[in-house]
Amino acid sequence: MGASTSIRRIATLGVTMSVAAAALAACGSSSSGSGSAGSGDSAEPAKVAAVIKGLDNPFFQTMEDGIKAGASTAGIDPTIQAANSITDTTGQADKLTALAGQDFSCYIVNPITGTNLVQGLAKLAAAKKTIVNIDSPVEEEAAKAASATPATYIGTDNVAAGKLGGEEMVKQITSGNVAVIGGTSGDVTSGKRVEGFKSGLTADVKVVQEVSADWNREKALTQATTVLRAHPDLKGFYVANDDMALGVVRAVENAKLTDQVKVIGTDGVEEALKSVQSGGLTATVAQYPYTIGEMGVEACAAAAAGKTLPATVNAPVELVTKADADKALAATPKPFGDYEDPIADLLK
Repeated sequence: MGASTSIRRIATLGVTMSVAAAALAACGSSSSGSGSAGSGDSAEPAKVAAVIKGLDNPFFQTMEDGIKAGASTAGIDPTIQAANSITDTTGQADKLTALAGQDFSCYIVNPITGTNLVQGLAKLAAAKKTIVNIDSPVEEEAAKAASATPATYIGTDNVAAGKLGGEEMVKQITSGNVAVIGGTSGDVTSGKRVEGFKSGLTADVKVVQEVSADWNREKALTQATTVLRAHPDLKGFYVANDDMALGVVRAVENAKLTDQVKVIGTDGVEEALKSVQSGGLTATVAQYPYTIGEMGVEACAAAAAGKTLPATVNAPVELVTKADADKALAATPKPFGDYEDPIADLLK
C-alpha cells in the first residue's frame, strides 16, 4: 500500500476504534463464539485482558506499550499481566487462569511456548470469549484438541524474517562459514527464524555450528566466544533475537574480530538499531512489537463490532542496515515503511 493510504489509515483509526469502543460498551449478555466479543452486562463496558511474555526483555516492554496505546485510542482500559521472565511458563499460565475467571470479553495472549497457555485458553473458549493470539503462536493441534483455536493470530512470519537475515548475510560475506545462535532449545519461533535464515543462504555460505542461548545476552556472549575459538575462520553469526545479538557483538569485539565477523540479529529493538547505526550489529530484521500490540487491541475492537477476524495477520517486518538505521530510529517503535493492516481496514 502507498504512503497516502498509510497516513489515511492512521488518521481514521481513532474514529473507527472509538466507534468500536462504543460497540464494546454495548455488548449484551448473550454468549458468542471465539470470533466475537463474549458476554457482559450491557450497562458496563466490556474489558480487554492481555497476558504477555516477561518484561525482562525490551521486546515485550514495547509490546506492552503498543497494547496500551491501542487501548487508549479505542477508549479501553486494559488489564495487562506479564510473566516474571521470558522462561516463566508456569507463572504465565497461572496468570491467564486467574484472569479467565474474571469478566473480560477479549483476551490477548502472547504465550511463552506453543502449549503453556492451552489449559487457560480452553476455559476462555468454553466461556465463549474472544481469543486474540499475538507474536508467538499457540500450537495448532493442541489448541484444536482443547477446542480453543484463537479467533486470529497476529505476528511475524518468522520464516520470512529469517530469510531476510540469510539473504543479507550472503550480501555481506558472499562465501564462508557462519554460525547460528537460537533461543531456547525446541522453541518454535526460534526454529522458524533459523529455518528461514538457512533458506536465504547460497551454497557458498555454510552453517558450521548451531547453539542455543535461551534468549539471554550473557549466555549468547559466552556461546559466541566458544564458537569463535572453535572456528577462527568464521565470517558471521545469525542470532534469533537482538538481546542475544548484542551479546554476540560484545564477544566479537572482545576477540577483536569486528572487521571480520558480521552479526545479524532479529527484532529491531531500539538498542539494536543504535548498534546498527554505530557499526556494532551489521543488521537486524526488525519486527514491531508495538504494532503487534496495537493490532491485538484492534482485533478485540473489531470482534466487538461484529466483524469476522482474518485467521492470520502478518505483522510488518523490515531489514535494517546502517543505511536505514537513522530512518528506523526516527520511526521506532513503529515501522519506517508502509505495511498492510487488514484489521484496521475492518474498522473503517
